[in-house]
Amino acid sequence: MANEEPKTVPQQIIMKGGDGPLSYAKNSSLQKGVVDATKGMIIHAIANNLDMDKFCSQSSSQTFRIADFGCSIGPNTIFSMQNIIQALEQKHHENNHGNSPTILEFQLFFNDHSTNDFNTLFKSIPPSWPYFVAGVPGSFYRRLFPKSSIHIGHSSNALQWLSKVPQEVVDCKSPAYNDGSIYCRGIEKEVTKAYIAQFEKDMESFLNGRGEELVNGGLMVILMGGVPNGIPLSHTAIGKFYDLFGSCLLDLTNKGLVNEEKVKSFNLPLYFPSAKEVKELIERNGRFSIESMNEITEQLKRGQPLPSAQNCISHVRAGFEGLIKDHFGTEIVDEFFACYAKKHLQSGFVFGDNGVDNTLMFMILKRI
Repeated sequence: MANEEPKTVPQQIIMKGGDGPLSYAKNSSLQKGVVDATKGMIIHAIANNLDMDKFCSQSSSQTFRIADFGCSIGPNTIFSMQNIIQALEQKHHENNHGNSPTILEFQLFFNDHSTNDFNTLFKSIPPSWPYFVAGVPGSFYRRLFPKSSIHIGHSSNALQWLSKVPQEVVDCKSPAYNDGSIYCRGIEKEVTKAYIAQFEKDMESFLNGRGEELVNGGLMVILMGGVPNGIPLSHTAIGKFYDLFGSCLLDLTNKGLVNEEKVKSFNLPLYFPSAKEVKELIERNGRFSIESMNEITEQLKRGQPLPSAQNCISHVRAGFEGLIKDHFGTEIVDEFFACYAKKHLQSGFVFGDNGVDNTLMFMILKRI
C-alpha cells in the first residue's frame, strides 16, 4: 500500500498554559514591551479617529464593547484592554469637559482557540475591575460576534499565525514542497507563493468577519510582525532564529529520536508580510479605511533592552512547546528544548544582532 501524503489541517496555536516557570504567562515580557511601546499610540489613535459623540447618548449610560482577538493567556491582553479603556475614558472626559451625564460601561471579550487556557487568564483579572468580561472561544478567521456589536477590536502579535500550513509545502510531489526548511524563507518561489495564498485567504476571512462585527465607524487596532519591503524572512533576525530552531530537529533525527518523515512534514504556520502586502489586502477588501499604518521597530528597540539568553530560551519554549508536542509527541519535548537551549547559548544568538530587523506594524483601521 502506497504511503499517503501528509495532510495539513487547521491548527490551534496555543501558548503554554498555567502560571508555572515555563508558562507563557511568566514568559511574555517581550510581548509586554510591545503593549507598553504602543500605549501612547493607541490613546492618540482613539482621540483622533473615534467619533464618541456618535456612540454616546447624552442622557443615559453607554456600553462600549471591546474585543481582543488572539488574547492568549495573559497578562498582556489585560494590559491592552486597560490601555484602550483609558483612552476611551480620557477622550470622553475631554469631549465633555468632565461634565457629561453619560456613564461609560465596558464589556470586554477575550477571544482565542477553545484550547486556550482561559482559566489562567481569568484568574489574572484584578478582582476590583469594574468591567463586564467574557471569553469567546473560536478561530478569529471566522465570525465570532453578532453584526455591528463591537466598537473596538484589538489584535496583537496574532495575525502572522496562519489558520493552517499550506498543503503544497508538505507534499513531496508538489513544486512547492518545502524540503530542508521548517518555515517560509521567502526565497523559494513556489513555497512563498503557497504561503502568500494561505495568508491572503486568512486575512480576507479576518477582515470580513470583523467587517460584519464592528459598528460603522468602529476601530480595529492591529499589531503584527512583518518584514521590510523586499527583504526575505531568511535574511532577518526571526529567520535566523527559525534556522537555529529547525536545526535542533535535524540533530534529534540524527540521534534516532525523531522520525525523518515527521521532520519533513513539519512546517511552521507562520507568514510575515511586508507593509505593502498588508496595505494592498486591506484596500482590496474594502471594508476598512486605513487611518494610520506605522512600522515601530525603532521605538521598540529604544524602549526595551535586549533580553538575556535564558529569557529568550524560556520565551521560545512558552511559545513553541505546543507545536512541537502536537506534531512529534510529548516524549521529545524536553530533549528538543534542551538541544535548543544549548545551541542558543553556544551561538550567542541575539534577536537584534543576527540579521536584518523584522518590523512590527501598528495599524488603525476604521469600519466604513
